[in-house]
Amino acid sequence: MFRAVYPADFNQLDAIRDFVGEAASQAGFSSQDIYSVQLAADEACSNVIEHAYRDTQDGEIEITCSVQPGEVKIIIHDHGAQFDMGKVKSPNLSDRLEDREIGGLGVYFIHKLMDEVEFISSRTDGNTLTMVKRTSGGT
Repeated sequence: MFRAVYPADFNQLDAIRDFVGEAASQAGFSSQDIYSVQLAADEACSNVIEHAYRDTQDGEIEITCSVQPGEVKIIIHDHGAQFDMGKVKSPNLSDRLEDREIGGLGVYFIHKLMDEVEFISSRTDGNTLTMVKRTSGGT
C-alpha cells in the first residue's frame, strides 16, 4: 500500500500523477492504463483544489493506493467543502465544441476512465473518492 499527503495546490499535480502512476505500474498496467489512472487522479485532485478548498489556503489531499496484480485502488481524501456528486449534470456531448460550457467534464472522465467510482462526502469526515482500475487480465 502506498500513502502520501500533498498540499492542495495545482503545482502538486505532477507529483500526484507520478505517485499514482507508480502504483499502476506496480500493478502491471500498460502505459495506456497508467495514463488513464493518472488522468482520473489529476481530474479528481484538480476538483478538490478548485472546489473543495476554494476558500482555504492550507488544505491537504491524502492519497492511498492499494495494488494487486491487474488492479489498483486509489482513495483520495480531503477535508474541504462538502460535495454532492448527485448534483453534477451529465455533459451534453452532442453539442458542438464551441457551444459547450467550459469545464464540467472531470467527473464524466473519471467515470469513463475507471472501472469503479464511489464518492462519500461527510461534514465530519471530509470527502472520500475511491476509484478502481483493472487491466484486461485483472479480476
